[in-house]
Amino acid sequence: MNLLNLEKITKAYHNQNMLDQIDFSLAEGEKVGVIGINGTGKSTLLKMIAGLVEPDEGKVTMANRVHIRYLPQNPVFEENTTVLECILKDNRTEENQWSIEAEAKTMCAELGIADWNEPIQNLSGGQRKRVALAAVLLAPAEILILDEPTNHLDSTMSEWLENFLKKKKSALIMVTHDRYFLDSVCNRIVEIDHAKLYSYQTNYSGFLQAKQERLSSEKASERKRQSILRVEIQWMQRGARARSTKQKAHIQRYEALRDQKAPQEDSSVIMSSASTRMGRSTIELSHLSKSFGDKKVLDDFSYTFLRRDRIGFVGENGSGKTTLMKMIMGEVQPDCGTIEIGQTIKIGYYAQEICEEDRDTIAYMDPDMRVIDYIRNTAEYVNTPDGPLTASQMLENFLFPGEKQYALIGKLSGGEKRRLNLLRVLMEAPNVLILDEPTNDLDIRTMTILEDYLDHFDGIVITVSHDRYFLDRIVERIFAFEGNGKIVQYEGGFTDYQAKLIEREMSEQTTSKDFKADKGVKKKETNKDWKQERKRKFSYQEQKDWETIEDTIADLESQLESIEDEMSKCATDFVQLNELAQKKTEVENSLEERMERWMFLTELKAEIDGEV
Repeated sequence: MNLLNLEKITKAYHNQNMLDQIDFSLAEGEKVGVIGINGTGKSTLLKMIAGLVEPDEGKVTMANRVHIRYLPQNPVFEENTTVLECILKDNRTEENQWSIEAEAKTMCAELGIADWNEPIQNLSGGQRKRVALAAVLLAPAEILILDEPTNHLDSTMSEWLENFLKKKKSALIMVTHDRYFLDSVCNRIVEIDHAKLYSYQTNYSGFLQAKQERLSSEKASERKRQSILRVEIQWMQRGARARSTKQKAHIQRYEALRDQKAPQEDSSVIMSSASTRMGRSTIELSHLSKSFGDKKVLDDFSYTFLRRDRIGFVGENGSGKTTLMKMIMGEVQPDCGTIEIGQTIKIGYYAQEICEEDRDTIAYMDPDMRVIDYIRNTAEYVNTPDGPLTASQMLENFLFPGEKQYALIGKLSGGEKRRLNLLRVLMEAPNVLILDEPTNDLDIRTMTILEDYLDHFDGIVITVSHDRYFLDRIVERIFAFEGNGKIVQYEGGFTDYQAKLIEREMSEQTTSKDFKADKGVKKKETNKDWKQERKRKFSYQEQKDWETIEDTIADLESQLESIEDEMSKCATDFVQLNELAQKKTEVENSLEERMERWMFLTELKAEIDGEV
């Protein structure tokens, strides 16, 4: 049964069509994810379904006795009310008056809201969003409408919300850019593209394949149209022999083909990597400690960043991640310890929140400033591997066409402001990028291009993020804030980090069970027990390989480079070229085997060192 229907909906803002003659329906139990570039109408669609925005044309039909709960992107609360009062408002009834408060407090705990009596005006924007989310989830509803529910949630909270929504029977329509979240929760993806709506009965992984098939089909249809059109043009140029009905129908078919619009290509953010040369000295953090009152956020943390390091910092909200980033930027001073910044280091800082009030903050954006002036204040042009690009050209590449470049920043959507701020950071041509929650409010297409950009960025990337997909895609080492100032290093991306946590938890549980079973009974140590408990170490062959493998890899890389040089010199000698190609394949295979062996030995060495 359909809970709602949208028929032939059209909506425009500032003479720009956001939605053009779209149809949409939502059935019971459906979990729908809405995606698309920022500023294309995703939030507008949600507000229309919630009854907060009227369409310019078209009809919205709702089934009888359907209750809707809506989470806006930026919730607003009454001042001088507490957290608990905000959550319970509109949720307390005669039937649940004895249980609702306990349910509210339990949900607060899951979403990291510690003080239920805190005045709402004292909370940050992220904390307010979590309060609003708790209020929406607590209410019984046939339709849940969630606009960016995963923003400001750490990974633990995101996983909890995932499981909660999958179990909830309500129909769901939400905007989120968390790709793992879309994949896990949604059974249908709706994309808004060039004011049209495309629906795919699948999760996010299936959507990627289905969209590619749709685009391929559209391109094939366009090629066929162009082929037929060429024939029709030749026919029209010969001139009609008679004014018969048949000839008029032929002319009409030609005009219909001629006027048919070609499929529009996806706009994409083009980020040519631009960075300043980096010297030998990078950033060295030495014995940093920091406390706020009784709360310790850093305890004797040291690390020296390496060239092309890809580092992710994770942990609960409020654990100190952003504080550490601000220390590196010089905005916050440590209680003790030192931060050494190399002379050639140029840092680009992408802040977690955009500010439109305090002009002294690095993330300030003047709402009365024009888009192009905001970028020109940073640089008139930037040098890239593809040549110099002006501020206007960079804006074009960042999906800000000519007319939008002269719009006021205050008129942009939240996602467009974030995209503009990202461009400002990259226009500075830094060689160290500090990205604090970079995926909040950025659309998936922009995030994909950002990830590709970071692949080729010749510098250090330091990111604070709760986006599991982004961390898996970008980082090679994770530092986890584990409470009371303790920071633990893990190799790999987020999935590797999670696996290590599970492994550690299982190990602790096993140790605890063994301790309880052995309590009061001293086991006689046997030779077998000793062998099981002794520390892991390299075998003779592993030790031998470890001592020589880096030289072996360097030698193979040198061989590969020599072969490629030879191939470039004998481009017309096909016999020799074939021999070199075979030799190159053999060396590449050997190099791949050695690299896999090196990775295994590196992990084993780290494990051994960790036990010492």
